[in-house]
Amino acid sequence: MKKLKENWDIKSNWQLIFPLLGILGLGYSSFRLSNLFLKEYHIAFNLGLSAIIFFVLLKFTLFLFSKLEKKWGVTYRWELISIFLVFAITGSSSVFVSRPLIKLAGINKENLPIFVYWILYILIGFIFYQILLVAIGWLFGQYKFFWEFEKKMLRRLGFKRFVD
Repeated sequence: MKKLKENWDIKSNWQLIFPLLGILGLGYSSFRLSNLFLKEYHIAFNLGLSAIIFFVLLKFTLFLFSKLEKKWGVTYRWELISIFLVFAITGSSSVFVSRPLIKLAGINKENLPIFVYWILYILIGFIFYQILLVAIGWLFGQYKFFWEFEKKMLRRLGFKRFVD
């Protein structure tokens, strides 16, 4: 446990929740991916493939952490897990929030050309993604990081006067 705390720059016990959530999320993702490949096989095969996928994803994630730690300038390594969790939760949540609103507005494939429907779907989802990114980032204690991330994205999209 001491080595885990040292490796992830954990100063308080409450910060252990982030490595735990990261491992659980990685395990769940690995199991879901193995089920995509082995739908009709025995559970032992799924668990074996899950373990392999888990190991590959863990190595890839740790590689990303080493690169992004410097680029994003985080103070503690455990914050990277928090940031990744915010991105994951926000991506799923934006679909759950925008889909009912699109239906409520009457936007569907039957009354619009398919390309217009998908453009509106992506645009509305993108708007809610931006809002949720800052809100969920705040819940995870990463408001400053995500607000700066959001301002940089808005500047790149041409909204400089709104964020400066």
